[in-house]
Amino acid sequence: MSEEILINVTPRETRVGVVENGMLQEVHVERASKRGYVGNVYKGRVQRVMPGMQAVFVEIGLERAAFLHASDIVRPAPAASAEGVESNGNGNGHIPSISELVHEGQEIVVQVVKDPISTKGARLSAHLSIPSRYLVLLPYARTLGISARIEDETERQRLRDVLTPLIGENPLGYIVRTNAEGQSAESLAFDVAYLTKVWRVVQENIAKAKMGERVYEELSLPLRSLRDMLNDDIEKVRVDSRDTFEKVTKFVHKFMPSLDDRIEHYDGERPIFDLYGVEDEMQRALKKEVPLKSGGYLIVDQTEAMTTIDVNTGAYLGSRNLEETVYRTNLEAAQAAARQLRLRNLGGIIIIDFIDMNDEEHKRQVLRMLGKGLARDHAKTTVYPMSALGLVEMTRKRTTESLARQLCEPCPACNGRGVLKTAETVTYEIFREITRAVRQFNAQQLLVMANPLVVNRILEEESTAVAELEEFISKSIRFQAEEHYSQEQFDVVLL
Repeated sequence: MSEEILINVTPRETRVGVVENGMLQEVHVERASKRGYVGNVYKGRVQRVMPGMQAVFVEIGLERAAFLHASDIVRPAPAASAEGVESNGNGNGHIPSISELVHEGQEIVVQVVKDPISTKGARLSAHLSIPSRYLVLLPYARTLGISARIEDETERQRLRDVLTPLIGENPLGYIVRTNAEGQSAESLAFDVAYLTKVWRVVQENIAKAKMGERVYEELSLPLRSLRDMLNDDIEKVRVDSRDTFEKVTKFVHKFMPSLDDRIEHYDGERPIFDLYGVEDEMQRALKKEVPLKSGGYLIVDQTEAMTTIDVNTGAYLGSRNLEETVYRTNLEAAQAAARQLRLRNLGGIIIIDFIDMNDEEHKRQVLRMLGKGLARDHAKTTVYPMSALGLVEMTRKRTTESLARQLCEPCPACNGRGVLKTAETVTYEIFREITRAVRQFNAQQLLVMANPLVVNRILEEESTAVAELEEFISKSIRFQAEEHYSQEQFDVVLL
């Protein structure tokens, strides 16, 4: 299978696409306006000690001093919980006075855990953590913890057995992340080596940094993408920015030297996302309907509680009988659904409504096809057996906001409902509002401002009703079309 990573960079936005066999499978977007400070590590100076708050303000080079509480300074107790979640304090729940821990003017290495909001500065912690693909490095905690979300005890023990010799006498702590489940010893060894190198660089930066300087920055989208996705299966990484290409090359050479030759600078005239059809695929990924080659289609509906995918045969009639037609459509739909989940970055609970099948073997084959499609998904997925109604329940680990929620906002006309009241419905709402208004207020005349479609309908199809209403309220009504009004919007003005 041919697999490539495309990196498109513009001054305010960076996008990364993963293309398999010429077809877009994943897309990630990062905008300059949304990049925060969380994860960054700074060499700071204690600016002011606040004993009453058990906290200090630390100067780290940002616009406002950042906030650091005593509980985020005290080193964790030697014993960690089974899940690698460290306890604050000295093991008995007591937190010393902030004045015992730090003093004004003191140098301190801290990490941003919460971005500045409004008039508040950033929130800091002295408990550093540096993530990789499968692990989190805790440089000041000698422990090996495993995420509680990895529930299988056999898998938990396997991970301990793999990592214990890899860590050896290394005086660093690690937490095994959820997506390490099922990963090979080679992948985990790569992550340990990567984090060891990163921490060595951070230590060198701390030693030479001045006050307020950043000593570690959470990776930008291109570098994060390579950290999490670049492996032997990736044939090429194409970058359309010379500056980003140089950063990527330096990063890969430092941490993944065996993959140096995969990085390539794209300097073609056509935009790289246009060349691979990524722009068109992104536009299609924002639509509810997904056409299938057979003539069938999917309807993808994302709600607050879950995402539903409905499978329809559409124009596909098949060549043999109804059961065969349904089976072929469901097979194609299973493959398409797996791709859409990854492409749209849909997480949480997902229900796929396949067309009903009677043959048990057909059901097994459709589930097998769905599992095959999900196998290359970087997010953890769990698929449950098909119900009697042809429904498949599954979950997909939510990593970031879905593509639609990153790129779109609720429609101002329908407020995100996805439907508009008809012109007829709005017409009768206007009539009711007129009746209500004249009962409450005195006026000689009424002016109704509404969308042109609504006004036209009132003047043409409802002219008799308007005449009857004028007679009933003993007042004249004037209608005015407003182009900028949505179909549901109107105002009744008393003159």
